[in-house]
Amino acid sequence: MATFGTLSDRLTETFRNLRTKGKLTAADVDGTVREIRRALLDADVALVVVKEFTAKVRERALGDEVNKALNPAQQVVQIVNEELVQILGGEQRRLQFAKTAPTVIMLAGLQGSGKTTFAGKLAKQLEGEGHTPLLVAADLQRPNAVNQLQVVAEQAGATVFAPEPGNGVGDPVKVSRDGVDYARRQQHDVVIIDTAGRLGVDAELMKQAADIRKAVDPDEVLFVIDAMIGQDAVNTAKAFQEGVDFTGVVLSKLDGDARGGAALSVASVTGRPIIFASTGERLEDLEPFHPDRMASRILDLGDILTLIEQAQQAFDEEEAMKMAEKLATEAFTLEDFLDQLQQMKKMGSMKKMLGMLPGMGQMKQQLDDFDEREIDRTEAIIRSMTPGERRNPKVLNGSRRLRIARGSGMTVTDVNQLVQRFEQAAKMMKTVARGGTPNIPGMGAVPGMGRPGASSKRGKKAKSSGGSRSGNPAKRAAENAGIASTATPTGSGFGLGGGAAQAPSEAELAEIQKLFGKS
Repeated sequence: MATFGTLSDRLTETFRNLRTKGKLTAADVDGTVREIRRALLDADVALVVVKEFTAKVRERALGDEVNKALNPAQQVVQIVNEELVQILGGEQRRLQFAKTAPTVIMLAGLQGSGKTTFAGKLAKQLEGEGHTPLLVAADLQRPNAVNQLQVVAEQAGATVFAPEPGNGVGDPVKVSRDGVDYARRQQHDVVIIDTAGRLGVDAELMKQAADIRKAVDPDEVLFVIDAMIGQDAVNTAKAFQEGVDFTGVVLSKLDGDARGGAALSVASVTGRPIIFASTGERLEDLEPFHPDRMASRILDLGDILTLIEQAQQAFDEEEAMKMAEKLATEAFTLEDFLDQLQQMKKMGSMKKMLGMLPGMGQMKQQLDDFDEREIDRTEAIIRSMTPGERRNPKVLNGSRRLRIARGSGMTVTDVNQLVQRFEQAAKMMKTVARGGTPNIPGMGAVPGMGRPGASSKRGKKAKSSGGSRSGNPAKRAAENAGIASTATPTGSGFGLGGGAAQAPSEAELAEIQKLFGKS
């Protein structure tokens, strides 16, 4: 997650230095706590939170639980993880729904914090859970705020209540009250009230928000705060707590490049739980906030549970079963591969998903270099094929590959690499589907995991293919060149943007010459 990138790097580096020590002295602990304090302050975490956090870490790190541990460094990491969970709120807190519908959710926060966008994201998520949300346009102050909410509601597939045009016209308190009455009559079970904000905290803003709360008596008051706001997050949160008394916090723009101190400060300072985290611009980019999972991300320990949940939402279980059967029966085609790519795109950013894997913080450069558009290029190549070509790539001769390359805006080499890697991937997946162990290109066979039934003769043959042993230097060079030409090319997972360029065959060159009128 970009917001905690710098903090995660600093903490990971600090713990890496500890792992070389078999036993930790008081000086080691003090040095580690000092680095943690600096990392948190650089991340714009509130000073009072940093002092309390480091004091607890130091006390526990000097205690018996570390001194008696077999691996003191890992024990310190565990302590920091547990304390991070506590300052992030301890346990996950879900939305509290009213016993009698409708449940009224009021949004509060400064202008530009992302309230309107969050209203649409929350409406879409609630729609997916079987609720019937109603968005109420009570932000009548900001120019075009009502229009923006209508657009977001349409994208989310939700109903919007907007009796006033806004732009300074209308009474937000009356609109909020009428919106709840309308939801009750039309049997909407959730009401989301989008209120006005200001560029800064002022008496007028607080009075209006307090009047709306008094008029509708909401079940939840969610304080939406920009995760990139930095040190000012604490003052803003305290002002809203005193003026409106919110019940939960929403962190917006958590995918930004800022230092993310707000996330580590607000819950601890206000005593109110963080309920949601907005992690992108799409309406689907909204996650329930799990303190333990966020702490794991910060410490580069991964977030496998969230990754699994996102995969379960994006992938259809029935389709997955059909795909497994196709793999086992060698019926997996490029059409199926295209379906899988589209399912992956539903999960969102590949970088974000890869970043949830443990230890990926150490591969930050590789993640930064990953080109999200490569999936689109692969999809373009497959879509440029006819249905028959997708089902049977073996019919792809030189002229067909040239046509596909021109239709997708790619090169013949790109098409060749995609087909080659698809065939390799299909073989590997077929092996896994049958319970075997795949022979991953570039890695050789997995030691101790040989497939049952493999003959020793085949093993000797594979071993001997490592290079020519001819005593004639010229013959040895020629044989090695032949082996290299048939070796598995390296490159990206989709066959594009990597590896050495593959020269077109004589047949392909002949087809190209025909197309350009050359003999």
